[in-house]
Amino acid sequence: MSQPNSVRNLQETHLNRARASLTQAISWYSYLRKSGQLSSKPELAGLVKPEIETLIATLNKLDSNVVRIAAFGLVSRGKSAVLNSLLGEKILQTGPLNGVTQWPRSVRWKPGGKVLVELIDTPGLDEIEGESRAQMARDVARQADLILFVVSGDITRTEYQGLLELRKAQKPLILVFNKVDLYPEIDRKAIYKNLQQLGAGNLHNKPLLPDEIVMIAAEPAPIEVRIEYPDGNLSYEWETPPPQVDELKQTILNILNREGRSLLALNALIQARDAEATIAEKTIDSRQQEAEDIIWKFTKYKALAVGLNPVPVLDIIGGAITDLALIRSLAKLYGLPMTGYEATNLLKSILFSSGGLLLGEIGSNLMLGLGNTTGGIVPGDNPLNITVSGLFAKLTGGIAQASIAGYGSYIIGKAAQVYLEKGCTWGQLGANTVIQEILSQVDKNTILYRLREEFRGKIGDV
Repeated sequence: MSQPNSVRNLQETHLNRARASLTQAISWYSYLRKSGQLSSKPELAGLVKPEIETLIATLNKLDSNVVRIAAFGLVSRGKSAVLNSLLGEKILQTGPLNGVTQWPRSVRWKPGGKVLVELIDTPGLDEIEGESRAQMARDVARQADLILFVVSGDITRTEYQGLLELRKAQKPLILVFNKVDLYPEIDRKAIYKNLQQLGAGNLHNKPLLPDEIVMIAAEPAPIEVRIEYPDGNLSYEWETPPPQVDELKQTILNILNREGRSLLALNALIQARDAEATIAEKTIDSRQQEAEDIIWKFTKYKALAVGLNPVPVLDIIGGAITDLALIRSLAKLYGLPMTGYEATNLLKSILFSSGGLLLGEIGSNLMLGLGNTTGGIVPGDNPLNITVSGLFAKLTGGIAQASIAGYGSYIIGKAAQVYLEKGCTWGQLGANTVIQEILSQVDKNTILYRLREEFRGKIGDV
């Protein structure tokens, strides 16, 4: 099936944007290693090494153009049989006993054209060693570009919880209703309707789209066949019908043809976003005390400068310069990228702090004015009393101004920590920015469109 040029060009654009985002991230953190930012703290360099390696591996996977499809489900749902039926041969082990698949296994599948797929088989989500299995599922789901969630009837509570957990990976998911040959037509349709609703998880109660749920029989049960011989004798034999997976295969091919490269780009960006966020988190944690010392140092500087300065305008200008110096000091300490998106948010915080400082200035000036006015209109007052009153008002106003300024600087310092930790995935080529860009361009008829809802509220403003 050929693609329209517009679809092909859009997918290529998504791939290029993802490559550029990953290249920028790798270049940045490689620069930090070379410049000594990480080497100044060898333990930090060791802590973030896995994430940097993840960024490099993710870019390599993007360049290889291999789509990863992982099958999940409870035991005895036929995950291995589903993948074998897609492959057209029995490569993955299946059997009547639970837990035949003990560890994730992957096989290459070339369904047609230039598309190369890696099919990943996983153990049952409800098998022993719960926490290690859950971690395995999270790791595989993170690497997958598309998830097949295999059920064999009405969805159970355990399956529903597993489905919700997998949806947290923010990957496109196809619900595969396997073993439909075991159900009468009327029951099959009723189960399908229930799966349409439940399979969407708790996402605004929107039922699954046709591309998101498929009925198959990967390994149909043997049926008894009556055989009549020419001489009139009869016999009965058991025959196994061929797999009924054409609809699933066609659904996967349609998705790969329509949005396969966009899937690759989106998954790479999600992995990059998580890796960069972890790098930032580890960096922030390792330098928490140093950052606190810097924040308090600038808080005292700003409070002292504002408290001693009598000119309101200079207070505001000087306060803003102090806040910017604080942010630069924190950025240098962390060695994390300062993006345009992040800088805009920091500027808003500085303006807000300056606004509070300005209100403090106005309030203190009113106090001074009131004190001076009162001193001037009461007959017979001693001039010394007026002077003392005025000095007290000025001192009170100065303390108020210094307190407001210091508090504002402390708040900006703490906010800068958050922005430096979260803002590294924004900016023109930041992972979150490109994720939003891709999702804003997908067609309503694509499986990626549902992810717009799943991402809503999760990658909003930092």
